[in-house]
Amino acid sequence: MNPLTFTTTRGKAKRVVDVPLPDADGMPLVDTHAHLDLLDNPALALARAAVAGLSHVMTIADVAEDAARTYNDLADWQASAQLLLDEHAPLHASRPTPRVPEVGIIVGIHPHNARHFNADTEAAIRAFAHDPRTRGMGELGLDFHYDHSPRACQREVFARSIALATELNLPITIHLREAHDEGLDILREVGVPPAGAILHCFNREYQVAEPFMALGCHVSFAGPVTFKRADEVRDSAARVPADRLLVETDCPFMAPEPFRGHPCEPAYTLWNAATVAAARREPLAHVARATTTAALKLFGYAEAATVA
Repeated sequence: MNPLTFTTTRGKAKRVVDVPLPDADGMPLVDTHAHLDLLDNPALALARAAVAGLSHVMTIADVAEDAARTYNDLADWQASAQLLLDEHAPLHASRPTPRVPEVGIIVGIHPHNARHFNADTEAAIRAFAHDPRTRGMGELGLDFHYDHSPRACQREVFARSIALATELNLPITIHLREAHDEGLDILREVGVPPAGAILHCFNREYQVAEPFMALGCHVSFAGPVTFKRADEVRDSAARVPADRLLVETDCPFMAPEPFRGHPCEPAYTLWNAATVAAARREPLAHVARATTTAALKLFGYAEAATVA
């Protein structure tokens, strides 16, 4: 089986079926939030992302874990991905061999790991910020669902991280779970960095997003927008202004329909974007153009001005 084809399983017998790619009419997409270092095969994931039409993937590197691995291994992942494309992509109809997505890195410390934030982790963030592949800070925020770090510590580290991102002129990627009100209060107090902010993996009602957008935040949609009972998330995706709209996967977590139950990967950005487009009653190409333009501009890529 070609490793660059897309399949899923159906029924109790787990019958394998092919999944056609939604048609974005050649418009590229950006996965604004991935965890390549958590995937079993990052190179294969990047090759498949290329087949799905992604031009860029933004991946998280957590300084409380092994951020250096992403920086050290990324070039090898991309080179191996190109070899896979050269070998297998010609089997995909008459399209030219796709190009491996450019990968930007978002470096920071997850709220789960806030208890590990100290002078050394801050110094690591500062050092990684000088790498030209670093395009943002994150994921930062509050997670009051799991409480892996004390809440007071999470609040302190979130505020400090926002201030650091402002100093380093980097946009931030925000993780909030059962903590949107407190997160909003901290953003109001400290101030959204001038470089921008993303409310990542948004899965709430539109009214929750509004005050964040009033502060200048973008809103990004992942697999939950495709879930059958997530009407309120699709309503939010339909109402977010096009210039604040982003898409992502948060892979390997929360694979979208029709891939539920399987590990997520950057390629599935295409299916998330297709669901957003359906919710907005717009062609997928329009959503691809809007989200790609917004993402590239936010992360400081010159290509933002050339998206057709």
